[in-house]
Amino acid sequence: MPETAVVLSEEVREALAARRPVVALESTIIAHGLPRPRNLAVAEELEALVRSGGAVPATVAVLDGVPRVGLDKAQMERVAGDTGVRKLGHRDLAPAVAAGASGATTVSATAFLAARAGIRVFATGGLGGVHREWAETQDESADLRLLAGTRVTVVCAGVKSILDVPATLQRLETLGVGVVGYGTDRFSGFYLSSSGEPVDWTVGSPAAVAAVMRAQDALGGPEAALIVANPVPEGEQLDPALHDRVLAEGLTECRERGIVGQAVTPFLLEYLMRRTDGASLEANLAAVRGNVRLAARIAAAWTGGGSAAE
Repeated sequence: MPETAVVLSEEVREALAARRPVVALESTIIAHGLPRPRNLAVAEELEALVRSGGAVPATVAVLDGVPRVGLDKAQMERVAGDTGVRKLGHRDLAPAVAAGASGATTVSATAFLAARAGIRVFATGGLGGVHREWAETQDESADLRLLAGTRVTVVCAGVKSILDVPATLQRLETLGVGVVGYGTDRFSGFYLSSSGEPVDWTVGSPAAVAAVMRAQDALGGPEAALIVANPVPEGEQLDPALHDRVLAEGLTECRERGIVGQAVTPFLLEYLMRRTDGASLEANLAAVRGNVRLAARIAAAWTGGGSAAE
């Protein structure tokens, strides 16, 4: 059976040892979220954005049963180009390691492996959450419970707007996961700048986020995550009226076709992309880019380097 230890790239290992800023990145967006060959170009762009912010990128994936934090060029090309690469949540890691399988990591798996590696800051697009009609389906993303027990700061554009956002925020409160709005008192809406839901706390700089992280550590207690909800710029968001109309149409089609459970999210994301002529994908990528830039500045503030207070 393959060695089960998390393997860090030399660059990531050296950066962590020297207490230089590092930002974890998920790999599901590369393997399953974008068409080829654009996926590889975006993966390289996101790593470059981390570097331009003064931090070291640590893209996470499992290759041949080995969890890897930090990928070289060949490994990144493999994740982007190999159609056999699976999609791995936190619960899938042990079977994948035991079977020597390869997979791209979701939010839950990436957060878990990043924390295991000693990386505190993680950038992604949108989190999973509580699904609509939860009372009937009991469908809730594994992201939420994993983040309730993992001390990592997740910079995201809220949760996917196809989900039940108010219920997700309530669930995060129940689980004790901290949520702050970055420069806003409204929870980010993934494709949209605002979900319309309020947040209790607003921070205005990377240094302010780092101060919350230090307070978490000083207080001790449960090892819960901190979610930094960073809105996509209004000029790059999906048109709200178009979003609402197409999402309503997609939900109706789900009901009519009997699409339930784990099949709902990929169906709706694909439906939105097709029915908005790709505009939803562009809004998603705009959000991810903004989150990656901010995460690099937060990582710099956390480690005490860079002009993160700007």
